Amino acid sequence: MKIQNIDQGAATPVEMDGVAGCQVKQLISEQDGAPLFAMRQFEVAPGGYTPHHHHPYEHEVYVIAGEGVVLENDSPQPIKAGDAILVKPDEVHQFRNTGSIPLKFLCLVPNAANNAQFPPECQD
Repeated sequence: MKIQNIDQGAATPVEMDGVAGCQVKQLISEQDGAPLFAMRQFEVAPGGYTPHHHHPYEHEVYVIAGEGVVLENDSPQPIKAGDAILVKPDEVHQFRNTGSIPLKFLCLVPNAANNAQFPPECQD
């Protein structure tokens, strides 16, 4: 068993094309003995955003702080703390912070996707 407070551990800037003001913290990963899924915490600064992208796997998102929009293709859907979001496989999406405080959300993905998306130094 692993127990980690969400405020523990270091966040790593997300350095990809089409990203601004975004960092990620690995909370649970394959390295912790989780065989199927990884849990990550993203923090997007005011005015920041994740890439406008799609991938062949689903992921689940839970907003823990702030507000913003998630683009579903090019259509913005408002999101705020307490919202749960399902991004279906191959659905084009992007998270944008439209508020004045950091937008923080948990993101759960299959381990294979987590490992392919982040280099080893981000998988702590």
